[in-house]
Amino acid sequence: MARGKLRIYLGAAPGVGKTYAMLSEAHRRVERGTDAVVAFVEHHGRPRTEVMLHGLEQIQRRELDYRDTVFTEMDVDEVLARRPAVALVDELAHTNVPGSRNGKRWQDVEELLEAGIHVISTVNIQHLESLGDVVESITGVRQRETVPDEVVRRADQIELVDMSPQAIRRRMAHGNIYQPDKVDAALSNYFRPGNLTALRELALLWVADRVDEYLQEYRAEHSIRSTWQARERIVVGLTGGPEGRTLIRRAARMAAKGSGSEVLAVYIARSDGLTSASPKELAVQRTLVEDLGGTFHHVIGDDIPSALLEFARGVNATQIVLGSSRRKAWQYIFGPGVGATVARESGPDLDVHIVTHDEVAKGRGLPVARGARLGRTRIIAGWLVGVVGPVLLSLLLTSIANGPGLANDVLLFLFLTVVAALLGGQLPALASAAVGSLLLNFYFTPPTHTLTVSDPKNLVAIVIFFAVAVSVASVVDLAARRTHQAARLRAESEILSFLAGSVLRGETTLDALLERVRETFGMETVALLERAGDVEPWTCAGRAGTDHGTPLLRPEDADVDMPVGDHMALALTGRVLPAEDRRVLAAFAAQAAVVLDRQRLVGEAERARELAEGNRIRTALLAAVSHDLRTPLASIKASVTSLRSDDVAWSPEDEAELLAGIEAGADRLDHLVGNLLDMSRLQTGTVTPLIREIDLDEVVPMALGGVPEGSVTLDIPEELPIVAVDPGLLERSVANLVENAVKYSPDGAAVLVSASALGERVELRIADRGPGVPDSAKDRIFEPFQRYGDAPRGAGVGLGLAVARGFAEAMGGTLAAEDTPGGGMTMVLTLRAAPGRPPARPDLPAQATT
Repeated sequence: MARGKLRIYLGAAPGVGKTYAMLSEAHRRVERGTDAVVAFVEHHGRPRTEVMLHGLEQIQRRELDYRDTVFTEMDVDEVLARRPAVALVDELAHTNVPGSRNGKRWQDVEELLEAGIHVISTVNIQHLESLGDVVESITGVRQRETVPDEVVRRADQIELVDMSPQAIRRRMAHGNIYQPDKVDAALSNYFRPGNLTALRELALLWVADRVDEYLQEYRAEHSIRSTWQARERIVVGLTGGPEGRTLIRRAARMAAKGSGSEVLAVYIARSDGLTSASPKELAVQRTLVEDLGGTFHHVIGDDIPSALLEFARGVNATQIVLGSSRRKAWQYIFGPGVGATVARESGPDLDVHIVTHDEVAKGRGLPVARGARLGRTRIIAGWLVGVVGPVLLSLLLTSIANGPGLANDVLLFLFLTVVAALLGGQLPALASAAVGSLLLNFYFTPPTHTLTVSDPKNLVAIVIFFAVAVSVASVVDLAARRTHQAARLRAESEILSFLAGSVLRGETTLDALLERVRETFGMETVALLERAGDVEPWTCAGRAGTDHGTPLLRPEDADVDMPVGDHMALALTGRVLPAEDRRVLAAFAAQAAVVLDRQRLVGEAERARELAEGNRIRTALLAAVSHDLRTPLASIKASVTSLRSDDVAWSPEDEAELLAGIEAGADRLDHLVGNLLDMSRLQTGTVTPLIREIDLDEVVPMALGGVPEGSVTLDIPEELPIVAVDPGLLERSVANLVENAVKYSPDGAAVLVSASALGERVELRIADRGPGVPDSAKDRIFEPFQRYGDAPRGAGVGLGLAVARGFAEAMGGTLAAEDTPGGGMTMVLTLRAAPGRPPARPDLPAQATT
């Protein structure tokens, strides 16, 4: 069965019209005869949105009880049984009520897609998981309901529903988004113009990145090499020299002039040793470009200009930034230089900027090394000098009356042989020696114009010439090969050193490592394949690059495969690599296997830790049930047995005392069971805070019902800013903290509960005058089933502080222990506040909902 397609309407903020647009699309499809149903749509009391539901079939929602309240959620089973062609599912990032089929609504959507049902959904930009910190810094509100970015990126179609901040605020003022009693608070808090503008920019940039991914895939599928200047993308060519920092900063200033511009710094290590880069300087430049928001790339290329242009066109760059050459004037005899060549061959679609710097014309250190990989142009030139050069030299010398003499003729021919060796290598030099020997014999050795030699001295001269020519050609070629090998080994060592360091430091993930392999060797696709046995099918453990046509499923289907052990292989497609590249590739393959093993070991260690923690919790729970829970049960049973006894005539006072004991035991048992259930929810991750804005003085007094009257002193200023919390979780946390403080406080010493504002936070402090806790034990007391000191066994199971901290962290706050001045311990509960906001109505949500 084919997987269904997902279409998402993405908005910058609530009220931009995502749900309205989704329902409009549903009406259009229904009119075309498509079977579309409303699986779950929340209109939030907005009249225009509610009207759009008319005429659409709606799936009955599932009702769930949670905290004595009935909630409705999407009935996944009913949708699957109905099997429509298209299902409308609103609020993709929604967290389902505990007891639902899945924890998140996007997981419900995944089930529908797997069943072949097309889904249309909505989500706001602030609910993307990767943008949580950014949104919190903008709005001051931490979004608890998030959806992984990958879920949204995998959507087959993403449509941005855009609206200006002024238009959204007008809609809010007209009552089209929230009820009239909530409009003023919303406009002055979440829906401020600055907040909306920043969220809108986030949405536009995120969608632009997604469009760029589609564009790259399209260009790759259609083999489009020319640059499409849809977006400024600046490539900085680095040599590893000191001028690199200047180039990076210049490119960053250029990128800052246009929103959404990117900077990509690339260092191309040429295998024949064109540059002598400093690894330390490259590391500094890498850090600099990443600090400025760019990316660093390390590529191997034999022809620096071609490799640079290939990289620039591959990333759809629009500009290239290069530095003025550091070569001295005499070094230009080796060629025009990288900058001039790139500028000449860039074409009309790439702008090349040559930036001056302090190192201009100060020398490049080593001149250009000559490698064994000479290229077609130099080989042709070598053959021309070696074969055609002696012929032309012969014509020139024979045209001169009384020529320079045989000895000088031999030296001139030997010079051509050396030039042929320098340009084209050994074979052109040997050919030059052979042709030169024949021409010397035919034209310059008596008798001329014959291949015979009358004078033995001339024969010896010709033989010595040939031997010297062959020797010189061999030495020059050997020196070039050794230079090439040394330069290549240096380039390889730089790559391997960087690879080993990053892997050992744990900085490289498997996907990043495979992408580096793809970049380094200029391949299209790199995949790490593995299988369980010799006859088992191959599976993909990691992949980088874009597949064209059939995905890479076997090493045999790749252009290059590198085995890693018996049941793992690194497969690459794009071109066939030369044999000398396989040594470096083998190192990459081995490191990829190490990274994969480390990732799996980390996952197994985390699972083992969770299992060990679960076992510890279960063991402690068993101990608690076996003693602490049985104690109040025994007290209750004894009191009930006494009341039912016919042998004793209890007075009204005795009966009242026994009933009071039963009530106290039941209350204690209820408290213990409640803490056990709360800790179980925290351990399983099912605590879902319902964040609201509320005043502390509305919650804290309600948390004091379980302590004796007069044992707590409250000091909650009225001018405190409101806090964004779950009132129920906050009440349970404060109740546990106060009960714990009262339990350890001496008789007659009241516990002080005070609050104060500190920047964007509100601190609630619960101070007692008990024995206190040493610094070494302050963290341990927050662990489950921990009791400090000589607390009696009947004092509880040691869950109160653990539950309080768990609830505090679930709401985005913190809980820590400090010493009380003068003796005792103070629990500091830090909560998020909204500075400058007036106290809000208890029913006004702190988070804007879609």
